[in-house]
Amino acid sequence: MHYGLCIHRAPTPPGEIFIEEFLKPMNLTVKGFSIHTGWTYAKLNEIVHGRRGITPEIALDLADALNMEPEFWLNLQIDWIYGMLSRKHKTIVKNSALSLIHELRT
Repeated sequence: MHYGLCIHRAPTPPGEIFIEEFLKPMNLTVKGFSIHTGWTYAKLNEIVHGRRGITPEIALDLADALNMEPEFWLNLQIDWIYGMLSRKHKTIVKNSALSLIHELRT
C-alpha cells in the first residue's frame, strides 16, 4: 500500500492561498496589504498571480505581517514547485512510454 503524496489535481499556488485564506477573511485588498507591508503593488500582484515565487525574504515579510511562521509560506512554495514538477514528470514519462509502445507495435 502506498501512503505518499497523491496528486489528483494541480497544486494550489501560494498566491491563491494568500488571497483565499488571508486577504478575503481580513477584508483586505492587494493594494491595502502592499501598503501594510511596504511592498509595491506590482510585487504583491505578481505573487498573487503566480508570476513571482515565495522567497525566504518574502516568507519572512509575510510571516511578520501576518504574525505567523515563515516556514508556512516556504512550505507552500515547495509544495507548489514539487507538485508542478511531479505532474510534468508524469506527463513526460507517460508520453515516453506511449511513444515506445507505438514504436514496438510498428
